[in-house]
Amino acid sequence: MTEGTDIRGRIEELRERIRYHNRRYYVEDAPEVSDAEYDALYGELEALEGEHPELVTADSPTQRVGGEPLEGFEQVRHAVPMLSLANARKLDDLHEWDARVRRLLGEDEEIEKLRYVTELKIDGLAVSLRYEDGRYVRGATRGNGTVGEDVTANLRTIRAVPEGLSDDPPGVLEPRGEVYIPLDKFDEFNGRQEAGGKRPFANPRNLAAGSIRQLDPKITAERPLTMFCYGIGEGGEPYESHSSALDALKGYGLRVNPYKVHDSIEGVAKECAYWAEHRESVGYQIDGVVVKVDSREQQRALGSVAKAPRWAIAFKFEPLAARTRLNEIIINVGRTGALTPQAMLEPVNVGGVTISRATLHNEDYVREKGILVGDLVVVERAGDVIPQVVRALVEERTGDERPFEMPKVCPVCGEPVSRPEGEAVTRCVNARCPAQALEHVIHWATKAAMDIEGLGEKVATKLFDLGLIRDVADLYGLKAEEIEPLEGFAEKSAQNLVRSIEKSKEQPFSRVLYALGIRHVGSVTASLIAERFDGDDLLAGVTVEALTEINGVGAVVARAVVDYFALEDNRDLVRRLKDAGLNLEKESAGPQDGPLAGKRVVITGTLSRPRGYFVEKLEEAGGTFTSSVSKNTDYVLAGEEAGSKLEKANSLGVPVLDEAGFEELLT
Repeated sequence: MTEGTDIRGRIEELRERIRYHNRRYYVEDAPEVSDAEYDALYGELEALEGEHPELVTADSPTQRVGGEPLEGFEQVRHAVPMLSLANARKLDDLHEWDARVRRLLGEDEEIEKLRYVTELKIDGLAVSLRYEDGRYVRGATRGNGTVGEDVTANLRTIRAVPEGLSDDPPGVLEPRGEVYIPLDKFDEFNGRQEAGGKRPFANPRNLAAGSIRQLDPKITAERPLTMFCYGIGEGGEPYESHSSALDALKGYGLRVNPYKVHDSIEGVAKECAYWAEHRESVGYQIDGVVVKVDSREQQRALGSVAKAPRWAIAFKFEPLAARTRLNEIIINVGRTGALTPQAMLEPVNVGGVTISRATLHNEDYVREKGILVGDLVVVERAGDVIPQVVRALVEERTGDERPFEMPKVCPVCGEPVSRPEGEAVTRCVNARCPAQALEHVIHWATKAAMDIEGLGEKVATKLFDLGLIRDVADLYGLKAEEIEPLEGFAEKSAQNLVRSIEKSKEQPFSRVLYALGIRHVGSVTASLIAERFDGDDLLAGVTVEALTEINGVGAVVARAVVDYFALEDNRDLVRRLKDAGLNLEKESAGPQDGPLAGKRVVITGTLSRPRGYFVEKLEEAGGTFTSSVSKNTDYVLAGEEAGSKLEKANSLGVPVLDEAGFEELLT
């Protein structure tokens, strides 16, 4: 036996041992070795793979740290739709549902054997895994139930998602489940966020959902994610009952949501009532109990209606609530410039959590609820997580209460604020407002905007924290020697970042306009504006009327652009960008000929590819993408669930195309 064979064999042995211990720890909650012993095995495998990179495989336990960043998420069509659930708010609703199930099953001789399964309803992100011949090949979000996003690389970083299944699974198996973060891990993560000077996350669900939708899997790998499976999509046909399918999933090496089987709806109701009182005893966030008919044959007989199965229902818990005094209303300025009223409360315990502040959403919410500063109020934890004031106890007022007034200027930068007509949110539109500056830099660097490689959230935060930049214009004065001392940088990486920033000056004006982050101005709208006006035109002051003359630019977008350039701070930022050498020149219009020259096309619904693909094809053919259907629309390209735009097209007699018809027009 050669040395190479010995090394290959030792690597395979280490991988199998680590996979076994991963299952014992992450799936079965029954570890057999200490952390130190596990770390020793993992360290040896890392060292051997480092010395022999040719032996590294994609399914090695060391590869869960995440691969290369993605440019975007592809769409995945679920072979079996991921349906949503009807809700029950009261125990009486469960009894009504049971009666309906029995009525629909009719004279089925098995009706007396009707059994139900109850599972805790995890408040996380629904996903679907796909295994082929026992190997993990794909993972996707629920999306709209029919089409989700391909998040294969991100789900691979979760140790509760095995690379391979055991116990001889079927050729194709699609376990469905919920990705979530345990409460203790969430608290630890937020503690690290705050220690690093970063904003903590509002709740575990937001962190879990945001982690799975990261374009960089390495970021996902840093998050304390885990997963419970609760069902099977494709590949679930052989199992006679839901409970036997869950048992099979556990046998294959997947974490399974704990469940109970009940012979009567009374047992189900008792279980739901118990968890409504003891929800805080679970180590993860739950918002109800899911009830399912156990028999797969009876499930098929019951079928589905709209997007929900008749054979399952979710018993939702009532929000946790308490009463306290609202002492003051302060204004929080978010990173998108939204001014959000926040209630400062006398501390009160709500379901085991001490609440001292709560959201009031927006100015209209305060008015509609009739909330005054000084009121006794009822506070709920919406979804058992986010505290919010739901009503004032008017009958207990003393006369010392006072009304709330939304400020006329931003409390952070002092610039006038704007509330566009028809919107509920008041915003600071000053691009140099410190509350928005970091988020603006992160948006500026994205691939769809200025495409600055190497400038992500972590790097942008460091540049801000050290005072090297205050806004996006400062990026173009950075020098490599200023960046090199930052953690994670060396001479070459610092030079690469400066080169990437410099290269972004070549981007067309439409990219600059989109990167400015003007409210409602997406990449397509930015292109339409850039074909009519250059940067100097906008700096000089373009009217709403002039902008709405552009086909595809409506009054709301036009008003947002005018409001943006009305602020001197914003104009100053754009001037500095121009002085730095960025391209603010008007762009030439798209092709003037082609099979769709002069045609206005609306694209709506869920298609087989991202919408940007069809917009690009349309413009290459000389057509124009518009966002709303009117009598001037030439065609509507409609995917699944097209909704109101499709209805309007039909009412106006506008030709409607599917993807095949669209491709035919292009040729």
